Amino acid sequence: MTDTITRVREHYSPTDLTSRIRSALAAIAPESQTLTVDQLAPFDQFHTRGILATAELAVAAGLEPSTRVLDLGCGIGGPARYLAKFGCKVTGVDLSPGFINAANYLTARCEMSDRVNFQVGDALHLPFDDAAFDTVFLQHVAMNIEDRAALYVEVHRILTPGGQFVTHDVVLRDGDVAYPVPWARDVSTSFLRSESATRTALEQAGFNTTFWRDDTQIAIDWFKMMMAGSPPGGPNLGVVMGPDFPAIIGTLARNLRENRLGVLSAVLARS
Repeated sequence: MTDTITRVREHYSPTDLTSRIRSALAAIAPESQTLTVDQLAPFDQFHTRGILATAELAVAAGLEPSTRVLDLGCGIGGPARYLAKFGCKVTGVDLSPGFINAANYLTARCEMSDRVNFQVGDALHLPFDDAAFDTVFLQHVAMNIEDRAALYVEVHRILTPGGQFVTHDVVLRDGDVAYPVPWARDVSTSFLRSESATRTALEQAGFNTTFWRDDTQIAIDWFKMMMAGSPPGGPNLGVVMGPDFPAIIGTLARNLRENRLGVLSAVLARS
């Protein structure tokens, strides 16, 4: 998927990444202590506005205990664990074995393994039957995938008729994008689309829009608040993404302020 994620794969084996996370968590609680979704939120949500965005989208999707949910591009499992709080069973898929290993470790620490499971998988070739899920979440993943049409067709395939596709992603606006950003070191590994091109691709794949919102200004305000405040204590995204993460997240904020990039949130129904 992303160049940043590729670097994580290269530098840490599945066991190494989990060990790094385990060491960082010692600042929060001893290994024997159960952790909560909120305690992990500062470093397990790989998208703008973090757990706040996941919470809003979960409400927009109207999740129920019977809902079968797929978190596609799940990272180390933060959104999947949050969604499971609604009582539904959640499956997370990611291309990185290191992320999946860490996701399973963190889920066990939260005592949620009975509600959330994870597996390695390719977003364009998912290991699931047709109509296997009622809802699919995709947060800050699409810009990592060059064949956007194939991605949306595959999501359509695994959803039940009338099922919901919840997407929260970065879109292209005006001017050249400044790099590096969290998903790419340069343009060669960044596959951004404009908001209109994204909507067209979704409609061509067989989706009907039920909720569509430009979250750019909300994201800009969130970045301002984060940068103005004191650095949070305890583990943050740098634990997983590396020491240069503050610089690359700052570049993303600049792209949003200068209208080079935008943030889109949407809920769509499968026809």
